This record gives sequence, structure tokens and C-alpha cells, in this order.
Amino acid sequence: MKRTPRFGEPDPAELARLLPAPGDPELPRDRHRRLEDAFMAHIQRDQSATATEPAPAPDRARRPVRGRPRRPVLIGVPAALALAGVAVVALTGTGGSGGPGAPAPVAAPVVRIQTGSTVALAATVEHIADAAGREALPTPRPDQFIYVRSEVSSAYTEENLEHDTSRTLVEPLHGRECWQSPDGHKGWLEEPGYQPKGGITLDSDITRDSYDETRALPTEPGALLKKIYGRTDHQTDRDQQAFDIIGDIVGEQLVPARTAAALYRAAARIPGVVVVEHSQDAVGRDGIALARLDPGTGERKEWIFDRDTFAYLGSRGVQVGTGQDIRPGTVTERTAILERAVVDKERQHPATPGKAS
Repeated sequence: MKRTPRFGEPDPAELARLLPAPGDPELPRDRHRRLEDAFMAHIQRDQSATATEPAPAPDRARRPVRGRPRRPVLIGVPAALALAGVAVVALTGTGGSGGPGAPAPVAAPVVRIQTGSTVALAATVEHIADAAGREALPTPRPDQFIYVRSEVSSAYTEENLEHDTSRTLVEPLHGRECWQSPDGHKGWLEEPGYQPKGGITLDSDITRDSYDETRALPTEPGALLKKIYGRTDHQTDRDQQAFDIIGDIVGEQLVPARTAAALYRAAARIPGVVVVEHSQDAVGRDGIALARLDPGTGERKEWIFDRDTFAYLGSRGVQVGTGQDIRPGTVTERTAILERAVVDKERQHPATPGKAS
């Protein structure tokens, strides 16, 4: 990274005048969490690449962010980049141009917006919950790891402040492998091209939606939903926060069968949840989706299920609303869960690839 020589202490008032006005700092819970993950990954990536990576040209600079702050605001943009008139706004998912060797981003795909409906919501959720409740899943020992393999892609907006222009780009579809201990304290993430070579540690004193925590959740939908809402705040739409919390749990985690069934039944009680008859995950598998439109961002998050077996396939984010300088129909995030398993060691692969649950 190029550094600007310092000629004395900067005048705060002058800096405030030069920098653009800050956007709305309020981020949904899952977006804030992933933004924190991105910040730590970004630091580790920079440390691993400092000796060999040339500094980017100022007009092409980007900030990779693992988060879904959908509002078009400046997120942690260094003053030098802001003054140069370039900023990157993460939309969702793995965010940004990645580290050395990452494939070049491309224009974000745009799809026809499918209309959501509540007509078949109750019946669809019962099919999904019944399938989840009958799933035969392994129970990990405390010394084992939960392994999840997926394909992911996410979009971000590159804004040129000097010329008042922007464009929405997307990462090429790429692989992601995650290992997590049942208690959530240990873990490892490999995402070639978007994390340092060899991966990064997810070890943490803070556990978030770990297997052990998820297993302890109530399995009665009403009590479960009350507990989910207890984790929300009043900074953004609480219904959307609740939907996002459940989406995080059922995404990159192994969820006990009874708990998974209860989570889907609880999600059906959240105002605004609809059924979208046709959606596609990151690898193109067509399915039916439970979805909700975030009123603050205009993004609709879709959980996609196999049309015949009702097994969870992945997720998709689609910009539905207007007013965010993002074309309606833009796909902001795509994931596809390809495998879930229990392994004995961190970074160990399953002996036989298993069916995604």
C-alpha cells in the first residue's frame, strides 16, 4: 500500500471538509459480523502479501470486505483513497477483489425478479421442516470438527467519487471450505484467491452460532422465535435481523435435525417471509425458496431448497428494491452448499464426499 508522507499533524476540520459525508452506519447483525471477519482476514492477507504484492494504482484501489453492508456507503475507506476519489462498497458475501492471484471480477449478473407469495408458505415450510427433521445427521464429538464445503460468489460496488460514477462487480464463483469445532472456539477457513494461501484460522474466544449453541436452542417454534428475537436490536428492522440470524445458522453449519425443523417453522412466523417458486443457487441448481425483502436495503435474501426433496441447497441475494443505485435484479450473493460432514481433525477432508444436507 502506498503511504502519503506526513508533513505535520493533519487538521481534523480540514479532513472533515475534504472527506465525503458518512453513510448510515447501522448494519444488520449478520452484515456487521461478516464485516468484522473481513477486516481480520484483510489484515492477515496484507501481512502475507506485503513483501511481494505491488501497490495498486490509486484509481483501481479496492477494499475486500467480507460482509453484507448493502447500503452504498464508504466502509473504512482510507483517507488517501477517499481523496483520490475511489471507494469500494461491499454488497455481500466474500467481497472485493481478493488477494494476489484472485480472478478478476466481472459485471454482476442480473436476473428476472420472481414474485414472492404467502399462498403456499405454510405448506412449503411444512415440507421443508419435515425433510429437515428426518435428516440422518452425525453427532460430532467435542474433539471433532464440522466440515462444510461450498461454492460462493458475491458482489460489490466500485465508486469513483471524482467522476460520480459507479459499477457493480462480482467475484467469479469459487470454492470455500470451513472447519469448525462444535463449541465454536476452533476453526479454519480456506478460500483460495480470497484468503491468504493455505487459509486462515477461525480460532476465537467468541462463539457465534456454534453447533453446541445451536443444539441447545428450543425446538418449539414459538419459544425458539422468541429467543431469536431476543438477539436482535432496535437499530434496524428486527424482523429482517431475525430472518438473517436463522439464515446464518442453517447456512454454514451442521444443525441437529429437530432444531433445523424448528428453525424453519419459526422463520415462517416472521412477517414478510414469502415463497419464491424459482431460484438458483451458486452452481445453478433450481429450487424453491423462502425469502424476505429487507426494507432498508431493497435486497431480498433467498434460502433455496430442492424442489423434490426439500433439502437445503444454498442461498441467493437479489436486489429487488430501487433507490440504492443498484439495478433491480442484480444478484448480490450466491452460495451453494456441496458437502457437510464431521471429521476428526482440523483441515481434514472427509474420506468419502457426502451429500449436502
